[in-house]
Amino acid sequence: MNIFILNTGRCGSTTFIKACQHIHNFSALHESRITMVGDERLNYPDNHIEADNRLSWLLGRLDNRYGDNAFYIHLTRDRNKTIESFARREDFGILKAYREGILMQEQSLQTAKELAEDYLLTVEKNIALFLKNKPHQMAFRLESAKADFKEFWKLIGAEGDFELALAEWDINYNAS
Repeated sequence: MNIFILNTGRCGSTTFIKACQHIHNFSALHESRITMVGDERLNYPDNHIEADNRLSWLLGRLDNRYGDNAFYIHLTRDRNKTIESFARREDFGILKAYREGILMQEQSLQTAKELAEDYLLTVEKNIALFLKNKPHQMAFRLESAKADFKEFWKLIGAEGDFELALAEWDINYNAS
């Protein structure tokens, strides 16, 4: 079974994968296929956990390939903290791509916070619609990560070093 950590970005996905790398019966990577196109983009190995915020733009293809045969995590973080984090990074990464590639703005017509809020709303709604009828899913909040990770561990039948995995949530990876 494959597991996909669906998220907006700036919400703990790097830490999630660091914790999952202590699971022995699943491989776990962060944004491992972002440079791939076509069938290779979603060609993950069996029993793999993947976190990639760009999957929110590929949900139709993800559904076509994995559908109800995968487990989906919807990873979220306090909305205002996520917006603040994105706003500090408006000139590169996914927020720049959203502004220039989706909204077709060379320069932002909105404040960085307004742009981040719009991006966040768009991605969250895409994920919610995708998960609407999925039988294998879990909501996961960064603010309750240790408790949620314990539940996640049990739900997927994880084997490995749970204590080391849990300790990863005390480390702030990829902070802006």
